[in-house]
Amino acid sequence: MKCENCSKKECSKKQKNDDTQSTSVDALSSSDGSEEKNEFDTLANAKILLSDCLACDSCMTLEEGARVFQQNQKEFFRVLNLNKKCDTSKHKVLAVSLCPQSLPYFAAKFNLSVNEAAKRLCGFLKSLGVHYVFDTTIAADFSILESQREFVQRYQRRNQEEHALPMFASACPGWIRYAERVLTNLVTSHICTAKSPQQIMGSLVKGYFARQQNLSPDKIFHVVVAPCYDKKLEALREDFYTALYNSAEVDCVLTSGEIVQIMEQNNVSMKDVTEVAVDSLFDGLKEGDVVRHDGKRSDGYLEHIFKHAAKELFGVDVKEITYKALKNKDFQEVTLEKDGETVLRFAAAYGFRNIQNMVLKLKKGKFFYHFVEVLACPGGCLNGKGQAQSEDGKPDRALLAQMEEVYTAIPARLPESNLHVQRMYQDWLEGMDSKKAQDTLHTSYSAVNQSTSSLDIKW
Repeated sequence: MKCENCSKKECSKKQKNDDTQSTSVDALSSSDGSEEKNEFDTLANAKILLSDCLACDSCMTLEEGARVFQQNQKEFFRVLNLNKKCDTSKHKVLAVSLCPQSLPYFAAKFNLSVNEAAKRLCGFLKSLGVHYVFDTTIAADFSILESQREFVQRYQRRNQEEHALPMFASACPGWIRYAERVLTNLVTSHICTAKSPQQIMGSLVKGYFARQQNLSPDKIFHVVVAPCYDKKLEALREDFYTALYNSAEVDCVLTSGEIVQIMEQNNVSMKDVTEVAVDSLFDGLKEGDVVRHDGKRSDGYLEHIFKHAAKELFGVDVKEITYKALKNKDFQEVTLEKDGETVLRFAAAYGFRNIQNMVLKLKKGKFFYHFVEVLACPGGCLNGKGQAQSEDGKPDRALLAQMEEVYTAIPARLPESNLHVQRMYQDWLEGMDSKKAQDTLHTSYSAVNQSTSSLDIKW
Protein backbone atom coordinates (compact mmCIF):
# COMPACT_ATOMS: atom_id res chain seq x y z
CA MET A 1 0.00 0.00 0.00
CA LYS A 2 2.75 2.40 -0.85
CA CYS A 3 2.04 6.05 -1.54
CA GLU A 4 3.92 6.78 -4.76
CA ASN A 5 4.95 10.30 -3.67
CA CYS A 6 5.97 9.38 -0.12
CA SER A 7 9.35 8.27 1.16
CA LYS A 8 9.94 6.03 4.19
CA LYS A 9 9.20 8.58 6.89
CA GLU A 10 6.94 8.73 9.89
CA CYS A 11 3.30 9.66 9.37
CA SER A 12 2.95 13.45 9.43
CA LYS A 13 -0.05 13.20 11.74
CA LYS A 14 2.05 11.22 14.19
CA GLN A 15 4.83 13.80 14.00
CA LYS A 16 2.51 16.76 14.52
CA ASN A 17 0.75 15.26 17.49
CA ASP A 18 3.52 13.21 19.07
CA ASP A 19 3.35 14.96 22.44
CA THR A 20 -0.43 14.65 22.66
CA GLN A 21 -0.41 11.01 21.68
CA SER A 22 2.41 10.10 24.07
CA THR A 23 0.49 11.71 26.89
CA SER A 24 -2.62 9.73 25.98
CA VAL A 25 -0.76 6.44 25.97
CA ASP A 26 1.04 7.19 29.23
CA ALA A 27 -2.24 8.09 30.86
CA LEU A 28 -3.75 4.83 29.71
CA SER A 29 -0.77 2.87 30.93
CA SER A 30 -1.11 4.21 34.46
CA SER A 31 -4.88 4.39 34.61
CA ASP A 32 -5.00 1.69 37.28
CA GLY A 33 -3.63 4.24 39.76
CA SER A 34 -0.37 2.38 40.33
CA GLU A 35 3.02 4.00 39.84
CA GLU A 36 5.04 0.78 40.05
CA LYS A 37 7.03 -0.42 37.07
CA ASN A 38 6.34 -3.73 35.40
CA GLU A 39 8.30 -5.96 33.06
CA PHE A 40 6.60 -4.49 29.98
CA ASP A 41 7.50 -0.82 30.54
CA THR A 42 10.41 -1.02 28.09
CA LEU A 43 8.27 -2.09 25.13
CA ALA A 44 8.64 0.10 22.07
CA ASN A 45 5.70 2.19 20.93
CA ALA A 46 4.25 1.36 17.52
CA LYS A 47 5.09 3.82 14.75
CA ILE A 48 2.89 4.17 11.71
CA LEU A 49 4.86 4.97 8.55
CA LEU A 50 3.56 6.49 5.35
CA SER A 51 4.58 3.44 3.35
CA ASP A 52 2.98 1.12 5.91
CA CYS A 53 -0.44 2.66 5.87
CA LEU A 54 -2.89 4.27 3.51
CA ALA A 55 -3.86 7.00 5.98
CA CYS A 56 -1.09 9.47 5.26
CA ASP A 57 -1.45 13.22 5.93
CA SER A 58 -5.04 14.51 6.02
CA CYS A 59 -6.62 11.10 5.41
CA MET A 60 -6.33 10.61 9.17
CA THR A 61 -7.86 13.02 11.66
CA LEU A 62 -6.22 14.20 14.87
CA GLU A 63 -8.46 11.98 16.98
CA GLU A 64 -7.88 8.96 14.75
CA GLY A 65 -4.13 9.50 14.90
CA ALA A 66 -4.18 9.44 18.69
CA ARG A 67 -6.40 6.36 18.82
CA VAL A 68 -4.34 4.44 16.27
CA PHE A 69 -1.22 5.28 18.24
CA GLN A 70 -2.84 3.70 21.30
CA GLN A 71 -3.31 0.42 19.43
CA ASN A 72 0.13 -0.87 20.27
CA GLN A 73 1.92 -3.24 22.57
CA LYS A 74 1.58 -0.87 25.52
CA GLU A 75 -2.20 -1.00 25.38
CA PHE A 76 -2.13 -4.80 25.13
CA PHE A 77 0.10 -5.07 28.19
CA ARG A 78 -1.85 -2.45 30.09
CA VAL A 79 -4.77 -4.86 30.10
CA LEU A 80 -2.56 -7.84 30.95
CA ASN A 81 -1.12 -5.92 33.91
CA LEU A 82 -4.55 -4.84 35.15
CA ASN A 83 -5.50 -8.51 35.24
CA LYS A 84 -2.58 -9.16 37.60
CA LYS A 85 -3.91 -6.67 40.16
CA CYS A 86 -6.16 -7.68 43.04
CA ASP A 87 -9.06 -5.44 41.97
CA THR A 88 -11.08 -8.01 40.02
CA SER A 89 -13.64 -5.36 39.01
CA LYS A 90 -11.07 -4.08 36.51
CA HIS A 91 -10.17 -7.49 35.11
CA LYS A 92 -10.87 -8.24 31.45
CA VAL A 93 -11.24 -11.50 29.58
CA LEU A 94 -8.48 -11.20 26.99
CA ALA A 95 -9.25 -12.81 23.63
CA VAL A 96 -6.90 -12.80 20.62
CA SER A 97 -8.07 -13.62 17.08
CA LEU A 98 -5.52 -14.75 14.47
CA CYS A 99 -5.92 -13.88 10.79
CA PRO A 100 -5.19 -16.81 8.43
CA GLN A 101 -2.75 -14.68 6.40
CA SER A 102 -0.63 -14.09 9.52
CA LEU A 103 0.02 -17.75 10.27
CA PRO A 104 2.19 -18.42 7.15
CA TYR A 105 4.42 -15.55 8.31
CA PHE A 106 5.15 -17.26 11.63
CA ALA A 107 5.51 -20.65 9.93
CA ALA A 108 7.99 -19.35 7.33
CA LYS A 109 9.93 -17.13 9.71
CA PHE A 110 10.49 -19.88 12.29
CA ASN A 111 10.62 -22.86 9.90
CA LEU A 112 7.50 -24.51 11.29
CA SER A 113 4.46 -26.14 9.77
CA VAL A 114 1.45 -23.85 9.77
CA ASN A 115 -0.26 -26.06 12.39
CA GLU A 116 2.80 -25.91 14.63
CA ALA A 117 2.96 -22.14 14.17
CA ALA A 118 -0.69 -21.72 15.20
CA LYS A 119 -0.27 -23.85 18.33
CA ARG A 120 3.03 -22.28 19.39
CA LEU A 121 1.63 -18.79 18.84
CA CYS A 122 -1.36 -19.78 20.97
CA GLY A 123 0.99 -21.14 23.64
CA PHE A 124 3.05 -17.94 23.66
CA LEU A 125 0.03 -15.66 23.94
CA LYS A 126 -1.43 -17.73 26.77
CA SER A 127 1.91 -17.63 28.59
CA LEU A 128 1.51 -13.84 28.66
CA GLY A 129 -1.94 -14.06 30.24
CA VAL A 130 -4.30 -14.27 27.25
CA HIS A 131 -7.37 -16.35 28.06
CA TYR A 132 -8.61 -17.35 24.58
CA VAL A 133 -6.97 -17.55 21.16
CA PHE A 134 -9.29 -17.89 18.15
CA ASP A 135 -8.91 -18.46 14.41
CA THR A 136 -10.81 -15.93 12.26
CA THR A 137 -11.51 -18.40 9.44
CA ILE A 138 -15.08 -18.83 10.69
CA ALA A 139 -15.60 -15.07 10.35
CA ALA A 140 -14.30 -15.22 6.78
CA ASP A 141 -16.85 -18.00 6.16
CA PHE A 142 -19.65 -15.61 7.10
CA SER A 143 -18.14 -12.74 5.10
CA ILE A 144 -17.78 -14.83 1.93
CA LEU A 145 -21.28 -16.33 2.22
CA GLU A 146 -22.83 -12.87 2.65
CA SER A 147 -20.77 -11.49 -0.25
CA GLN A 148 -21.88 -14.35 -2.50
CA ARG A 149 -25.53 -13.73 -1.73
CA GLU A 150 -25.19 -9.99 -2.24
CA PHE A 151 -23.50 -10.39 -5.61
CA VAL A 152 -26.26 -12.64 -6.94
CA GLN A 153 -28.88 -10.14 -5.73
CA ARG A 154 -27.02 -7.22 -7.31
CA TYR A 155 -26.64 -9.12 -10.59
CA GLN A 156 -30.38 -9.81 -10.68
CA ARG A 157 -31.07 -6.09 -10.09
CA ARG A 158 -28.49 -4.81 -12.57
CA ASN A 159 -31.03 -3.56 -15.11
CA GLN A 160 -33.13 -1.73 -12.52
CA GLU A 161 -30.38 -0.30 -10.30
CA GLU A 162 -27.67 1.95 -11.70
CA HIS A 163 -25.07 1.14 -9.03
CA ALA A 164 -25.83 -2.56 -8.63
CA LEU A 165 -22.77 -3.59 -10.65
CA PRO A 166 -19.86 -3.77 -10.59
CA MET A 167 -19.53 -4.96 -7.00
CA PHE A 168 -16.23 -4.32 -5.22
CA ALA A 169 -14.99 -6.50 -2.37
CA SER A 170 -15.11 -4.92 1.08
CA ALA A 171 -12.58 -6.98 3.06
CA CYS A 172 -9.53 -4.69 2.61
CA PRO A 173 -9.57 -1.65 4.95
CA GLY A 174 -6.89 0.16 2.93
CA TRP A 175 -9.10 0.09 -0.15
CA ILE A 176 -12.18 1.07 1.87
CA ARG A 177 -10.32 3.98 3.44
CA TYR A 178 -9.18 5.22 0.05
CA ALA A 179 -12.65 4.87 -1.44
CA GLU A 180 -14.39 6.73 1.38
CA ARG A 181 -11.82 9.49 1.91
CA VAL A 182 -10.64 10.17 -1.64
CA LEU A 183 -13.19 8.81 -4.11
CA THR A 184 -16.87 9.69 -4.52
CA ASN A 185 -20.19 7.97 -3.93
CA LEU A 186 -19.93 6.86 -7.55
CA VAL A 187 -17.45 4.29 -6.24
CA THR A 188 -18.59 3.67 -2.65
CA SER A 189 -22.09 2.72 -3.81
CA HIS A 190 -20.54 -0.28 -5.57
CA ILE A 191 -18.80 -1.67 -2.46
CA CYS A 192 -20.20 -4.89 -1.04
CA THR A 193 -21.88 -4.25 2.31
CA ALA A 194 -20.65 -7.47 3.96
CA LYS A 195 -18.33 -6.75 6.88
CA SER A 196 -14.72 -7.86 6.68
CA PRO A 197 -13.65 -11.04 8.50
CA GLN A 198 -11.98 -8.93 11.19
CA GLN A 199 -15.13 -7.07 12.08
CA ILE A 200 -17.40 -10.11 11.81
CA MET A 201 -14.99 -11.79 14.23
CA GLY A 202 -15.53 -8.78 16.48
CA SER A 203 -19.27 -9.41 16.35
CA LEU A 204 -18.74 -13.11 17.08
CA VAL A 205 -16.46 -12.50 20.07
CA LYS A 206 -18.37 -9.57 21.59
CA GLY A 207 -21.78 -10.98 20.63
CA TYR A 208 -22.03 -14.75 20.29
CA PHE A 209 -19.08 -15.74 22.50
CA ALA A 210 -19.88 -13.12 25.17
CA ARG A 211 -23.42 -14.50 25.43
CA GLN A 212 -22.13 -18.08 25.64
CA GLN A 213 -19.81 -17.09 28.49
CA ASN A 214 -22.45 -14.89 30.18
CA LEU A 215 -20.17 -11.87 29.84
CA SER A 216 -20.90 -8.24 29.08
CA PRO A 217 -19.07 -7.22 25.85
CA ASP A 218 -17.17 -4.49 27.70
CA LYS A 219 -15.62 -7.16 29.95
CA ILE A 220 -13.82 -8.65 26.94
CA PHE A 221 -10.67 -7.07 25.51
CA HIS A 222 -10.47 -8.31 21.92
CA VAL A 223 -7.16 -8.20 20.07
CA VAL A 224 -6.69 -9.13 16.40
CA VAL A 225 -3.34 -10.23 14.96
CA ALA A 226 -3.29 -9.09 11.32
CA PRO A 227 -0.86 -8.71 8.38
CA CYS A 228 -1.27 -4.93 7.89
CA TYR A 229 -1.55 -1.63 9.73
CA ASP A 230 -4.78 -0.54 8.05
CA LYS A 231 -6.62 -3.08 10.21
CA LYS A 232 -5.95 -0.72 13.12
CA LEU A 233 -7.91 1.99 11.32
CA GLU A 234 -10.72 -0.40 10.49
CA ALA A 235 -11.20 -1.22 14.16
CA LEU A 236 -11.87 2.48 14.86
CA ARG A 237 -14.89 2.80 12.58
CA GLU A 238 -17.91 4.20 14.41
CA ASP A 239 -20.21 1.55 12.93
CA PHE A 240 -18.12 -1.13 14.64
CA TYR A 241 -18.84 0.22 18.12
CA THR A 242 -21.66 -0.67 20.54
CA ALA A 243 -22.66 2.46 22.44
CA LEU A 244 -24.89 0.49 24.85
CA TYR A 245 -21.86 -1.26 26.30
CA ASN A 246 -19.29 1.44 25.47
CA SER A 247 -17.43 -1.30 23.64
CA ALA A 248 -15.68 -1.65 20.27
CA GLU A 249 -15.95 -4.95 18.42
CA VAL A 250 -12.14 -4.99 18.14
CA ASP A 251 -10.27 -3.18 20.90
CA CYS A 252 -6.73 -3.46 19.56
CA VAL A 253 -4.98 -4.67 16.40
CA LEU A 254 -1.38 -5.87 16.49
CA THR A 255 0.49 -6.77 13.33
CA SER A 256 2.33 -10.07 12.98
CA GLY A 257 5.59 -8.15 13.16
CA GLU A 258 4.58 -6.54 16.44
CA ILE A 259 3.95 -9.99 17.94
CA VAL A 260 7.45 -11.07 16.90
CA GLN A 261 8.78 -7.86 18.45
CA ILE A 262 7.08 -8.81 21.75
CA MET A 263 8.75 -12.24 21.58
CA GLU A 264 12.16 -10.68 20.97
CA GLN A 265 11.73 -8.16 23.77
CA ASN A 266 10.90 -11.01 26.14
CA ASN A 267 13.76 -13.18 24.85
CA VAL A 268 11.34 -15.90 23.79
CA SER A 269 12.06 -18.26 20.92
CA MET A 270 9.10 -19.69 19.02
CA LYS A 271 10.92 -23.03 19.01
CA ASP A 272 10.86 -23.17 22.81
CA VAL A 273 7.17 -22.33 23.27
CA THR A 274 4.80 -25.12 24.31
CA GLU A 275 2.18 -26.01 21.71
CA VAL A 276 -1.39 -25.27 22.84
CA ALA A 277 -4.48 -26.02 20.73
CA VAL A 278 -6.31 -22.95 19.40
CA ASP A 279 -9.65 -22.29 21.08
CA SER A 280 -13.07 -22.54 19.46
CA LEU A 281 -16.00 -20.18 19.95
CA PHE A 282 -17.99 -23.23 20.98
CA ASP A 283 -17.85 -24.61 24.54
CA GLY A 284 -15.70 -27.66 25.07
CA LEU A 285 -14.23 -27.67 21.56
CA LYS A 286 -10.75 -26.89 20.21
CA GLU A 287 -9.80 -26.02 16.65
CA GLY A 288 -8.34 -28.78 14.48
CA ASP A 289 -5.83 -28.30 11.68
CA VAL A 290 -5.61 -24.90 10.02
CA VAL A 291 -7.75 -24.48 6.91
CA ARG A 292 -8.11 -21.66 4.40
CA HIS A 293 -10.37 -20.58 1.56
CA ASP A 294 -9.68 -20.87 -2.15
CA GLY A 295 -7.56 -17.95 -3.25
CA LYS A 296 -3.87 -17.42 -3.86
CA ARG A 297 -3.01 -14.75 -1.28
CA SER A 298 -6.30 -13.71 0.28
CA ASP A 299 -9.56 -15.05 1.65
CA GLY A 300 -10.61 -16.01 -1.87
CA TYR A 301 -13.60 -13.77 -2.44
CA LEU A 302 -13.18 -13.81 -6.22
CA GLU A 303 -13.06 -17.58 -6.52
CA HIS A 304 -15.93 -18.30 -4.14
CA ILE A 305 -18.23 -15.61 -5.54
CA PHE A 306 -17.41 -16.61 -9.13
CA LYS A 307 -18.20 -20.30 -8.58
CA HIS A 308 -21.34 -19.48 -6.59
CA ALA A 309 -22.62 -17.02 -9.21
CA ALA A 310 -21.89 -19.42 -12.07
CA LYS A 311 -23.99 -22.08 -10.36
CA GLU A 312 -26.81 -19.87 -9.07
CA LEU A 313 -27.22 -17.65 -12.14
CA PHE A 314 -26.26 -19.95 -15.01
CA GLY A 315 -26.35 -23.52 -13.67
CA VAL A 316 -22.65 -24.02 -14.41
CA ASP A 317 -20.40 -25.98 -12.03
CA VAL A 318 -16.94 -24.41 -12.14
CA LYS A 319 -14.30 -26.72 -10.71
CA GLU A 320 -11.11 -24.83 -11.52
CA ILE A 321 -10.64 -21.13 -12.19
CA THR A 322 -8.20 -19.90 -14.83
CA TYR A 323 -6.67 -16.49 -14.22
CA LYS A 324 -5.59 -14.34 -17.16
CA ALA A 325 -2.91 -11.77 -16.28
CA LEU A 326 -3.44 -8.43 -18.02
CA LYS A 327 -1.12 -5.42 -17.63
CA ASN A 328 0.72 -6.97 -14.67
CA LYS A 329 0.55 -9.95 -12.30
CA ASP A 330 -1.51 -7.92 -9.83
CA PHE A 331 -4.34 -7.31 -12.31
CA GLN A 332 -5.93 -10.54 -13.49
CA GLU A 333 -9.32 -11.48 -14.84
CA VAL A 334 -11.57 -14.51 -14.83
CA THR A 335 -14.47 -15.01 -17.24
CA LEU A 336 -17.36 -17.41 -17.73
CA GLU A 337 -18.72 -18.08 -21.19
CA LYS A 338 -22.03 -19.70 -21.99
CA ASP A 339 -23.41 -20.27 -25.50
CA GLY A 340 -20.58 -18.20 -26.95
CA GLU A 341 -21.31 -15.19 -24.73
CA THR A 342 -19.26 -13.88 -21.80
CA VAL A 343 -21.77 -13.85 -18.95
CA LEU A 344 -19.44 -13.23 -15.99
CA ARG A 345 -16.28 -11.12 -16.00
CA PHE A 346 -14.39 -10.85 -12.70
CA ALA A 347 -11.05 -9.23 -11.87
CA ALA A 348 -8.49 -9.13 -9.08
CA ALA A 349 -6.89 -5.69 -8.67
CA TYR A 350 -4.07 -5.50 -6.13
CA GLY A 351 -2.07 -2.37 -5.33
CA PHE A 352 -3.03 1.27 -5.77
CA ARG A 353 -1.72 1.66 -9.29
CA ASN A 354 -4.20 -0.98 -10.47
CA ILE A 355 -6.92 0.49 -8.28
CA GLN A 356 -6.36 3.92 -9.84
CA ASN A 357 -6.68 2.51 -13.35
CA MET A 358 -9.81 0.60 -12.34
CA VAL A 359 -11.48 3.72 -10.88
CA LEU A 360 -10.53 5.81 -13.90
CA LYS A 361 -12.22 3.34 -16.24
CA LEU A 362 -15.29 3.25 -14.01
CA LYS A 363 -15.63 7.04 -14.12
CA LYS A 364 -15.25 7.02 -17.91
CA GLY A 365 -17.96 4.39 -18.27
CA LYS A 366 -15.51 1.91 -19.76
CA PHE A 367 -15.63 -0.65 -16.97
CA PHE A 368 -16.95 -4.07 -17.95
CA TYR A 369 -16.33 -6.20 -14.87
CA HIS A 370 -19.13 -7.56 -12.72
CA PHE A 371 -17.00 -8.07 -9.61
CA VAL A 372 -13.52 -6.99 -8.51
CA GLU A 373 -11.54 -8.34 -5.59
CA VAL A 374 -9.72 -5.17 -4.54
CA LEU A 375 -6.71 -5.34 -2.22
CA ALA A 376 -4.50 -2.37 -1.38
CA CYS A 377 -1.29 -4.37 -1.02
CA PRO A 378 0.50 -5.45 -4.20
CA GLY A 379 0.69 -9.23 -4.01
CA GLY A 380 -2.32 -9.45 -1.70
CA CYS A 381 -2.79 -9.89 2.04
CA LEU A 382 0.29 -12.06 2.59
CA ASN A 383 2.34 -9.03 1.53
CA GLY A 384 0.85 -6.85 4.27
CA LYS A 385 3.29 -4.21 5.48
CA GLY A 386 2.95 -5.49 9.03
CA GLN A 387 4.78 -8.73 8.30
CA ALA A 388 6.48 -9.18 4.92
CA GLN A 389 9.09 -6.45 5.34
CA SER A 390 12.87 -6.58 5.76
CA GLU A 391 14.68 -4.38 8.31
CA ASP A 392 15.18 -1.61 5.74
CA GLY A 393 11.43 -1.47 5.11
CA LYS A 394 11.49 -3.17 1.72
CA PRO A 395 9.51 -6.31 0.85
CA ASP A 396 11.30 -9.47 1.98
CA ARG A 397 10.79 -11.38 -1.25
CA ALA A 398 12.42 -14.59 -0.06
CA LEU A 399 10.21 -14.69 3.03
CA LEU A 400 7.13 -13.83 0.97
CA ALA A 401 7.85 -16.71 -1.42
CA GLN A 402 8.06 -19.07 1.55
CA MET A 403 4.81 -17.68 2.94
CA GLU A 404 3.03 -18.22 -0.37
CA GLU A 405 4.27 -21.81 -0.48
CA VAL A 406 3.01 -22.40 3.07
CA TYR A 407 -0.33 -20.73 2.39
CA THR A 408 -1.14 -22.66 -0.79
CA ALA A 409 -0.32 -25.93 1.00
CA ILE A 410 -3.04 -25.32 3.61
CA PRO A 411 -6.17 -27.40 2.82
CA ALA A 412 -9.02 -25.28 1.42
CA ARG A 413 -12.54 -25.50 2.84
CA LEU A 414 -15.81 -24.28 1.39
CA PRO A 415 -17.60 -21.87 3.72
CA GLU A 416 -20.86 -23.68 2.95
CA SER A 417 -19.43 -26.83 4.53
CA ASN A 418 -18.95 -25.27 7.97
CA LEU A 419 -21.78 -26.75 10.06
CA HIS A 420 -21.12 -24.33 12.91
CA VAL A 421 -21.85 -21.42 10.59
CA GLN A 422 -25.12 -22.98 9.42
CA ARG A 423 -26.22 -23.55 13.02
CA MET A 424 -25.29 -20.00 14.03
CA TYR A 425 -27.37 -18.57 11.21
CA GLN A 426 -30.40 -20.32 12.71
CA ASP A 427 -29.71 -20.28 16.45
CA TRP A 428 -27.94 -16.95 16.88
CA LEU A 429 -28.82 -14.81 13.85
CA GLU A 430 -32.46 -15.98 13.55
CA GLY A 431 -32.06 -17.00 9.90
CA MET A 432 -30.03 -15.86 6.90
CA ASP A 433 -32.55 -13.19 5.88
CA SER A 434 -33.26 -11.84 9.36
CA LYS A 435 -32.74 -8.26 10.49
CA LYS A 436 -30.28 -9.52 13.09
CA ALA A 437 -28.18 -11.18 10.39
CA GLN A 438 -28.22 -7.97 8.35
CA ASP A 439 -27.27 -5.79 11.33
CA THR A 440 -24.56 -8.18 12.54
CA LEU A 441 -22.88 -9.10 9.26
CA HIS A 442 -23.29 -5.95 7.15
CA THR A 443 -22.43 -2.27 7.23
CA SER A 444 -22.53 0.63 4.75
CA TYR A 445 -19.92 2.71 2.97
CA SER A 446 -20.15 6.27 1.68
CA ALA A 447 -17.83 9.06 0.67
CA VAL A 448 -16.57 11.25 3.53
CA ASN A 449 -16.41 15.00 2.94
CA GLN A 450 -12.75 15.96 2.87
CA SER A 451 -10.83 19.19 2.38
CA THR A 452 -9.51 20.03 -1.06
CA SER A 453 -5.99 19.03 0.00
CA SER A 454 -7.26 15.57 0.91
CA LEU A 455 -8.78 15.08 -2.49
CA ASP A 456 -5.55 16.04 -4.19
CA ILE A 457 -3.69 13.02 -2.81
CA LYS A 458 -1.91 11.12 -5.57
CA TRP A 459 -1.15 7.46 -4.95
